[in-house]
Amino acid sequence: MNKLMKAAAAMALVFSVGCSSQPSAAEETPAAEEEAVTLKVGSLKGPTSLGLLNMMKSSEEGTTEGSYEFNIVTAADELAAGIVGEDYDIVLVPANLASVLYKKTEGKVSVIDINTLGVLYCVSADDSITSVKDLAGKTVVTTGQGTTPEYTLRYLLAQNGVEDCTLDFRSEATEVVAALKQDASLVAVLPQPFATAAQIQNEDLKANFSLSDAWDELGGDSRMVTGVTVVKNSVLEEHPGAVAKFLNDHAASVEASKDTDKTSELAVEYGIVEKAPVAKKALPNCALVCLTGEEMKTALSGYLKVLFEADPASVGGALPEDGFYYVK
Repeated sequence: MNKLMKAAAAMALVFSVGCSSQPSAAEETPAAEEEAVTLKVGSLKGPTSLGLLNMMKSSEEGTTEGSYEFNIVTAADELAAGIVGEDYDIVLVPANLASVLYKKTEGKVSVIDINTLGVLYCVSADDSITSVKDLAGKTVVTTGQGTTPEYTLRYLLAQNGVEDCTLDFRSEATEVVAALKQDASLVAVLPQPFATAAQIQNEDLKANFSLSDAWDELGGDSRMVTGVTVVKNSVLEEHPGAVAKFLNDHAASVEASKDTDKTSELAVEYGIVEKAPVAKKALPNCALVCLTGEEMKTALSGYLKVLFEADPASVGGALPEDGFYYVK
């Protein structure tokens, strides 16, 4: 049996527990016979890390199924370089970046789950802004240049016939929040929990509209996907049980995130936000999920197809092959 067949066998009993599908208990798979391995996991400071917080705490306490080393960074490029190199085994990255990595590594990575759906919001003090069309002639301060936020926003602008909106990119979301605090006349597009943080700092600001809602209004079968989880195929082949445990632990962490009191405190502890009330208010709008299998493939492939048709470069120049999607 080759390595990929072993990987598939180790994760063949994945079923749903807070996740569209999830591996069975480790003792029911080869994971129990597999030598213990510590997976190096990288994620971005933002919504994708919120879904990991309970897992991170449980890992510290020794109660997760698997063993992990976590690192939260502020730039997606750092995660991309890290998984191409030796820094990470698993990374949680913007959806389009996963496709770029697949192309860049010549198919040496796979996506194992979707971790966040649409979490982007237009935030301003301008009551006249209620839709994408209202961004015509305006400058929008945002983050995520070259990743999902930029390509999603550009696609929505194009589909709504808006040609004269200027995008002003900042390196991370906290910079956008700081800019809004200094100048409430600005218009911004921010992910949660930073959209909520900006509103708490300035009562004149409001969430004008959700980009996810704007996406859905266009119709079609695709869903707006913010973040996905990517694993090196070498890790999937050599340590299938460890990856199965990761999926179990990730699903449990997403489910535990429904306890907003606990999770908001963890968001402060791990440096995602400065104040727990911000995270507590934002969590219900963060679209934390753990979608795997065919549900993951359908949602993500549809989203990437839309981005590809708008700008092939956004997904690495070509749509990924079926092997990109880990489906049992």
